[in-house]
Amino acid sequence: MPQHANIHLLAPALQGPLACVDLETTGGLAAQHRIIEVGIVLLDGGRVVEEWSSLVQPSVRIPPAIAAFTGIDDAMVAEAPPFAAIAAEVRHRLEGRLFIAHNARFDYGFLRAEFRLLGQRLRAPVLCTVKLSRGLFPEHKRHNLDTLMERFGLDCTARHRALGDARVLPALLAAMQDSRGPEPLEAAVQEAMREPRLPPQLSPELADDLPEALGVYLFHGEGGALLYVGKSRNIRSRVFDHFAAAHRDGKEMRLARQVRDVKWIETGGEFGALLLESRLVKELAPAHNRQLRSSADTCGLELKPTTEGLQPVVVPLDADSFAPDRAVYGPFRSQRDARRALEGKAREAGLCLKVIGCESGEGSCFAFQLRKCRGACVGREPRALHDARLQLALASLRLKAWPFVGPVGIREPAPDRSGTVIHVIDRWQHLGSARDAREIDALLATGGGGAFDADGYRIVARHLQRIDPRELIVLDGSPSDRSRRLA
Repeated sequence: MPQHANIHLLAPALQGPLACVDLETTGGLAAQHRIIEVGIVLLDGGRVVEEWSSLVQPSVRIPPAIAAFTGIDDAMVAEAPPFAAIAAEVRHRLEGRLFIAHNARFDYGFLRAEFRLLGQRLRAPVLCTVKLSRGLFPEHKRHNLDTLMERFGLDCTARHRALGDARVLPALLAAMQDSRGPEPLEAAVQEAMREPRLPPQLSPELADDLPEALGVYLFHGEGGALLYVGKSRNIRSRVFDHFAAAHRDGKEMRLARQVRDVKWIETGGEFGALLLESRLVKELAPAHNRQLRSSADTCGLELKPTTEGLQPVVVPLDADSFAPDRAVYGPFRSQRDARRALEGKAREAGLCLKVIGCESGEGSCFAFQLRKCRGACVGREPRALHDARLQLALASLRLKAWPFVGPVGIREPAPDRSGTVIHVIDRWQHLGSARDAREIDALLATGGGGAFDADGYRIVARHLQRIDPRELIVLDGSPSDRSRRLA
């Protein structure tokens, strides 16, 4: 292979069997997207000995942006083998070798996900050339492959194709060796391969088993007691962040010492992960979670008309709080939080704390004496004008009216890529998640019930602001109507 003729890696860690790997995929999430091409370059004794590549039929459509980026479209992979058909070839080339890739956790994570779908495990020591470049050349800020190719004068015959990019990696390692020397390269390789540390009571195998996928993770302590529930776009990275922070933060240190097991639930999207995290925290009450705990005191503020004008009143929240003809502000975890928010908004807008009930006593309010109130408390500001400014000050906190006639479903990819999951929402409340019309009907039959969930409201409201209309399914009407819409 002439393009590799002059490559001879001398660092001891790079003398053994190596596999330089690159993948092209339908997207960036291993739990959701699929491989469309594999490229592998093998090295022994510091020299290239073999190249291999294959297109892969992903069983899903290739997004136009990916096709434009890679040049691989649906027609090109129509007759390509599925990953299951080439899994043995891939495993044969990777086993017993150091796995090298640029942004290695991406490629390693995708391959592990594909093997996991086949009921198999893939394990290998991993070297990331991004991390290696950062260690060797800390004076540079950019370490993406295009930048490194330009910096070292490297060519690529097929950029953004798997084998083309995989071929760059031996040349990149050789260029790093020429620039810094074999000994510094060896030291940088050893440092880059150093795995994040797990607490000693956890199995070392956890480091490989943790998925680089979106979802929810659970820390368990002695006797299976649930300690903590969290959500992340990269479960593996976030779990290790907890343990790394244990050296700097007392709370994280206590958690790390108590953890005896880590479990996780992958989701196909961030919306499902947020909903699942919120539900698990409320149902299971982990000892170290505080923010998402349910509260019987969840409430809002409503402006009630009196003979003098509008008066803020703390009210409990329920489904009727979101009626279009009501103006309710919040949500708040307690009456104290509601009063605190009201006072904060009033101070920002120069409103009278006495008029809105946040201050008592005779005569003018204290802010008026400091010229921070326009005098509604002593009749200098008309009450109607003060009421209008109060409504304006609270406007950003107004609860959104439910924008649909009835319940809706929000589609999201299933974590195992076997179709879609439909999250059923009614008046901001998550009723559950379903795979088909029968499961949806069962969720709708049970109804919502239970206390108002302020966190669920925020999660759903934010998601609806940016949702693709194609992900939304109106679920009102008869079961047959719903089945038709799901088809």
